[in-house]
Amino acid sequence: MRDPYHIRARFTTPLDVRSGGREAGAMPGPSIAHRIRVESHAVWLAARDPRTPLAAKLVGLLVAAYALSPIDLIPDFIPVLGLLDDAILIPAGVWMFARLVPPALLAEHRATAEAAAARPVSKWGVAIVIAIWALTAFLTYEFVMLGYD
Repeated sequence: MRDPYHIRARFTTPLDVRSGGREAGAMPGPSIAHRIRVESHAVWLAARDPRTPLAAKLVGLLVAAYALSPIDLIPDFIPVLGLLDDAILIPAGVWMFARLVPPALLAEHRATAEAAAARPVSKWGVAIVIAIWALTAFLTYEFVMLGYD
């Protein structure tokens, strides 16, 4: 199995220039959104591990809190900049956290986070959430229309 983060493959295998730096004939790797989600989950798991040093725990908790928080430094509705802060700050925080944690410990938690990301999505859970949103939208519409009658 190929390394999902292309760390070793990037330097040790022949690359095809037309494929954008990937191995010749290889499938594209995980998307940046998938990698950020997995890395954030791995940081959260490692920050809660008792084997993690205290300084790394503090950095890890800050990174995980920022990644999972609905409040951003720059709001997402601002074009380009809103998503760019997530694309820069979270990987920078993960990089800093990775330098403070033993590599074997972080690799263990990356594997756990990757396995959790590979689990199937509950279709019933998705259906329930969509139904709740639809019901909320309908009730809001009816409430607003009742005010105009």
